Amino acid sequence: MSKKEIISTWFYEYSDDIYQFLYYRLSSKHYDVEDLVQEVFIKALRSIEDFQGKSSPKTWLYSIAKNVATDAIRKKKRDKWKWFLSFDSGQDTPRDNSESPESIFLSSEGQFELLQAIRSLKESYQDVLIMRSIKELTVSDTAEILGWSENKVRSTLHRAKLALQAKLGGESFEK
Repeated sequence: MSKKEIISTWFYEYSDDIYQFLYYRLSSKHYDVEDLVQEVFIKALRSIEDFQGKSSPKTWLYSIAKNVATDAIRKKKRDKWKWFLSFDSGQDTPRDNSESPESIFLSSEGQFELLQAIRSLKESYQDVLIMRSIKELTVSDTAEILGWSENKVRSTLHRAKLALQAKLGGESFEK
C-alpha cells in the first residue's frame, strides 16, 4: 500500500474523531476546524516514515492533532497582536457573521455552556477531558498521546472534572 493509500484509509476511519477533538479543543468561531483536520492528515502524510507502529494510527493522529491545535492557538494569539497593531493604523478586518452548522448545533444553552466551560479550563484539563470523557479514548491511549503516565491521566482527569464541575456551578459532569 502506498503512503497516500494508507493516509486515505486513515482519513476515512479517523477524520470524524480528529474533527471532533479539534472542534472541542478550539472555538469553531475562530478556527476553520475542517482546514485543521486536513492539516493533521497532510502532516501525517509528510511524516508517515516516522510512524513506527508502536501505537495505533488513531493515537498517532491524535498526537498530531494536539500539536496542530497548539500551533493554531499560538498563531491566533500572534494574529490578534497583528490586528491590534493594524487597527491603530486604521486597517480593520471584516468579521464573518455567518452562522456555522456547529453554532446552530450549539444553540442549546446547556451544550453551549458546557463547551464554554471546557474551553475556559487550562489546556491540559481540556485535552484530558476531551480525550477521555468525550472521545472515550482509553487511559493508555490518552497517556501515549499526551506523553504522560497513566496515573497522571487519571489524576488530571479527576482534577479536570472537579474544575469543570466548579465552572458549571456544582453540576456533575459524567458521561
